[in-house]
Amino acid sequence: MARTVWDSSVGKKTVMAVSGLIMLLYLVVHMIGNLKIFFGAGEFNHYAHWLRTVGEPFMHYEWTLWLIRIVLVVAAIAHAVSAYQLSRRDIRARPSKYVHKKPRATYATRTMRWGGIILGLFIVWHILDLTTGTVHSGGFQEGHPYQNVVDTFSTWYGDTIYIVAMLALGLHVRHGFWSAAQTLGAGSRSRDRALKTVANVLALLLTAGFIAVPVGVMTGVVS
Repeated sequence: MARTVWDSSVGKKTVMAVSGLIMLLYLVVHMIGNLKIFFGAGEFNHYAHWLRTVGEPFMHYEWTLWLIRIVLVVAAIAHAVSAYQLSRRDIRARPSKYVHKKPRATYATRTMRWGGIILGLFIVWHILDLTTGTVHSGGFQEGHPYQNVVDTFSTWYGDTIYIVAMLALGLHVRHGFWSAAQTLGAGSRSRDRALKTVANVLALLLTAGFIAVPVGVMTGVVS
């Protein structure tokens, strides 16, 4: 039964929608946590430490964090695989290009594929930069997330990579949220305008919230 659902286009779209909403929920929480950096090093480092102790003593140190990471990895893989397979299926269904481009296709719709690739590459860089410290500039300091963030955004390439990725994220969320609502049956003629408004607001808030951090470092508000 599960295999039958997965093999259908509707099943793959549902997987994309659910996995996308899981990641969206995480992004909202992550953005709010990131903004704690404006309250100083003590507040931000305390928050980072708290993430590793959530659920104690029932959960061991970092167990909850690792559980969240596993859920996110599964969601990201499911999202990417279903998107790729749907894309390939769509190409096979219409092997020749349209003679006329669809005039109503939005910029976000046309760039969803490249946006996903950009975000995938960014996630890898972000982990190697601020989680493992592998590509971190200025000397990665274990247990000092505030200083590590400041180091990253004190470089032009760190700012550029992050801001470009967050702009791609905004476009992805703008189109993806509305598409997920349609797939899960929440859309209708009477609700479409409200759903598009929510999608636009979410995309704007997430983009502005995430970009605020590197801008804060660049302007000296965070140092």
